[in-house]
Amino acid sequence: MSEQPTPTPSRRQFLSNTGRTAGVSALAGIALPHVHAAENNTIQIALVGCGGRGTGAAVNALSVTNGPTKLVAMADVVPKKMSDSYDKLKTQFAGQVDVPPERRFLGFDAYKQAMDAMKPGDVVILGTPPAFRWVQFTHAINRGLNTFMEKPVTVDGPTTRRMLKLAELATEKNLKVGVGLMVRHCRARYELLDRIRAGQIGEIVAMRGYRMGQGGGTAPPKPEGISELTYQISRFHAFLWASGGVFSDYYIHQIDECSWMKGAWPVEAVAVGGRHYRGDSLDQNFDVYSVQYTFPDGTRLFFDGRNMAGARDEFASYAHGSKGSAVITTLSHTPGMTRIYKGQKIPSVTSRKDLPLPEDSNLIWAYPQPEKSPYQWEWDDLTDAIRNNKPYNEVKRGAEASLVASMGRMAAHTGQVITFDQMLNCPHEFAPDVDKLTMDGPPPLTLGPDGKYPVPEPGIKKDREY
Repeated sequence: MSEQPTPTPSRRQFLSNTGRTAGVSALAGIALPHVHAAENNTIQIALVGCGGRGTGAAVNALSVTNGPTKLVAMADVVPKKMSDSYDKLKTQFAGQVDVPPERRFLGFDAYKQAMDAMKPGDVVILGTPPAFRWVQFTHAINRGLNTFMEKPVTVDGPTTRRMLKLAELATEKNLKVGVGLMVRHCRARYELLDRIRAGQIGEIVAMRGYRMGQGGGTAPPKPEGISELTYQISRFHAFLWASGGVFSDYYIHQIDECSWMKGAWPVEAVAVGGRHYRGDSLDQNFDVYSVQYTFPDGTRLFFDGRNMAGARDEFASYAHGSKGSAVITTLSHTPGMTRIYKGQKIPSVTSRKDLPLPEDSNLIWAYPQPEKSPYQWEWDDLTDAIRNNKPYNEVKRGAEASLVASMGRMAAHTGQVITFDQMLNCPHEFAPDVDKLTMDGPPPLTLGPDGKYPVPEPGIKKDREY
């Protein structure tokens, strides 16, 4: 547990806004030969979705040390994202990036072209907005490709049910699938979990999670020269159909890691939230969210989220037990800096300025620093499973984590009590024709007569979020 960290950039970066319209690849419809690695043990990779998250995942994939990896195909709908990603990866991994122009695909069918250039057993990274996850994962399964997909993997009930069926199909085909809830691969959190299970903090009686930031998920009026659909995809955090909004895309981590430590998924959520001031933004998010999740044994998880410039930041999660308390996340996803205290008094750490932690007589245990990044661990674990043919499919857990996030979001957006089963069986699908979208076609969401996109109306719209 003392392995030194591997420097890796975070892939949790926002997709930058772009004013360019994506074009369809000139190679669309042309059958290309499968790419074959020079070494028979090389894991070949296709990157679908070349924004910050997809590119970061590719960095981690090319940084594994348990065997050779090579990037051989790329796909996106925005030309600049493709070129920026390629330049970054080629500069950093010159010998591992073999993506000539004929294997860089653009357009809504680009994901198919990139996967079709691969052979069964290769790996595809799905770094596109979550709305497209089930569509692209379906093609990956049909092509016999192992997959790494970003979280969340679903944004509503119908897509969750669909993804759960795909998870079973992937298992039947012995495909290895990773989901970007990388904290589950953090060795510091593993040790904390073992200690909690051993009773070091007693029975968990309450949990807390916070994701308070300076902003995100906004969408100012669409600029000229870009299609409505391309604009919404480029600002996907702003639109519930594309991402589940900031709630699903940002907050899923704290909710998931607390549920992991508790050993159960919440069965019910009640919440409040509201829009206070959004400037000229036309997004669908609330500024603040406060959710009370209830686990099967009645224990509560209290989660607070906020995206407001100038307000207090906090990025942490905690477990309170009958004998003591634990820090699950201190300041960010990495390093976790997990700790256990006697009693319930936990030092506040809201910025790097609060580090190093002062001496504390209540501190019982702390994971030794530095830590290796869980962003790298998740790729080490996935490629190890591929090379050694170990059972490895995180889709069911990823879909359930996504559903629990949606459950809290819907509770806030409707003002109702929302249960796990209600969320799973909710008929409202945000983008039912996402698999039929075209570059010049209509988007799943349109402006109303008032020039604004629909937003949640708690207490008015009770059975759907907009």
